[in-house]
Amino acid sequence: MPIITSPQDFNVDDLYVDLRHVTGRPLFLKCEGFNFAGSVKLKAAAAMVEAAERDGVLTPGSTIVESSSGNLGIALSLIAADRGLRFVCVTDPRCNPASVRLMRALGAEVRVISATDANGGFLESRIRYVQDLCETDDGYVWLNQYANRNNWLAHYRGTAPAIDRQFPDLEVLFVGAGTTGTLMGCARYFREHRRPVTIVAIDAVGSVTFGGIPERRLVPGLGTSARPALVDESYVDDVVHVAEQDTIRTVHTLASRGFLFGGSTGTVVSGASRWLDAKYPGEEPVAVAIAPDLGERYLDSIYDETWLGEHFGELLPGLDLPAAGILGV
Repeated sequence: MPIITSPQDFNVDDLYVDLRHVTGRPLFLKCEGFNFAGSVKLKAAAAMVEAAERDGVLTPGSTIVESSSGNLGIALSLIAADRGLRFVCVTDPRCNPASVRLMRALGAEVRVISATDANGGFLESRIRYVQDLCETDDGYVWLNQYANRNNWLAHYRGTAPAIDRQFPDLEVLFVGAGTTGTLMGCARYFREHRRPVTIVAIDAVGSVTFGGIPERRLVPGLGTSARPALVDESYVDDVVHVAEQDTIRTVHTLASRGFLFGGSTGTVVSGASRWLDAKYPGEEPVAVAIAPDLGERYLDSIYDETWLGEHFGELLPGLDLPAAGILGV
């Protein structure tokens, strides 16, 4: 029985779902959402905060500030609350309302930046706001998840070895690309340990991370409108871009079998399924995909019929949504 004193001390690191009975593909899904932050981002947040404290950059009077579309902001809100620090999360209108409420419940200040950047996204605008904030007051500490090596080191030291222990014969690993911290940490681990694992990055259509054409994206999590500094494509064997329509279809397929996952997970599973169909038709490779989070924070968006009707109305007839309303008894 684990007994903890800090919320970041608990994380389930050995839970996998065999998706063959759901998707018909040989794919094990590593579930990273079972901790108090609800996502894989807790690992990176803890590593970056601890490094900043060791280096004397983050002190008891500091205010952490970070740009986030949701999950890292929640993780930092939790850690800041535990340490008695202030935290300011700079996000944008795509951030799930549930994520904003959760950060505020944990004591964080949430600032929503609505100005778009040159690519039609919000990332450069968010980062510029953070930089301006830090210039006005040296009490602000920007961890910079997009360039902080402790982001990928958290997964080099934790996520990748955990997968390696469970799957010593691993052949293919699918990792979603946001800041690319998880992707780079896992890819570096398997390359440097001379493990013959094919690393497949899963990105969103409309993301510029791997040279894609910028387009409007509505599902937060994966994809960027500005290439992260952490990206090193020499560690990546292949890239799959997934349209948001396929993300939504996939999360609803998973939910229909009782697995409520977040949008990033839907993107990863959709891309992994397509890649396996193309590269291993009728075969059974040992393949693992990383599920960054669970689905409760998406109840106001990709699981909400009104939101879907507004943005993806053409998908509604095929999603087999339950009838609206509550029946009285």
